[in-house]
Amino acid sequence: MHATLNKIAFTFFLSMLLFSCKQEKQIVTKVTAKTIAVDTSFTPVKAITNTIAPFKEKMIKEINTTISYTPKKLVRTDGDLESSLGNLIADLSYSRANPIFKKETGKNIDFAMFNYGGIRAGIPAGNITNKHAFELMPFDNMFVVVELTPNKIEELIAYLKTQQTAHPLSKHLQLTLTKNSFKLLINGKKFNSNRNYFILTTDYLQGGGDNMVFFKNPKNIYKQNYKMRDAIVDYFKSKDTIKSTLDNRFKRK
Repeated sequence: MHATLNKIAFTFFLSMLLFSCKQEKQIVTKVTAKTIAVDTSFTPVKAITNTIAPFKEKMIKEINTTISYTPKKLVRTDGDLESSLGNLIADLSYSRANPIFKKETGKNIDFAMFNYGGIRAGIPAGNITNKHAFELMPFDNMFVVVELTPNKIEELIAYLKTQQTAHPLSKHLQLTLTKNSFKLLINGKKFNSNRNYFILTTDYLQGGGDNMVFFKNPKNIYKQNYKMRDAIVDYFKSKDTIKSTLDNRFKRK
């Protein structure tokens, strides 16, 4: 009898324990936030500072390393429908990307096109450093080559006519706008409405960035594992002196 009472008591307390451990559904009744300013009132931890010091020093040295030289300032605002910096960006991008495309496909890129807003800084006259390249192109945009039909090329030209902005275009394209029409040469030949063209751009623009919707849904797309910024750095490192001029590749008449 005594053992039975003990068993009943044990069962009772076990049931109460399980009941008390049952998780109740939690309901958020109030949310609060507090702003904590990170300023000089925060004392740096010496151990952490000492640990990162060598890496910080190496990074500062690398970012300020001279990789080329320009005798004059390069900006995106020194022309009407083109600029010295825009021409440079488009031409160097073509020169770095075309050998890759040629090796992979046996074909050449017809021309390169990027956006005016993608150029985020100019390059002052004098030594060019890694810092200038990162300020010029802070984004991790990747090169892509798109195969566009003649209709898509006409949409591209219509975009340029509407925008009338100094978007970077490589020297392989010569476009002259007139009051009611335009003249287009690609690699020195008249635009051929019976063939497709291969255009170098970035993954951002290919996705329709900056309203360049003509790059979307191309006939074919060839992705290159090559960042535009890396191409800029590689090109600068390959040249002792960087030169770029206005050559009327995009103009109005």
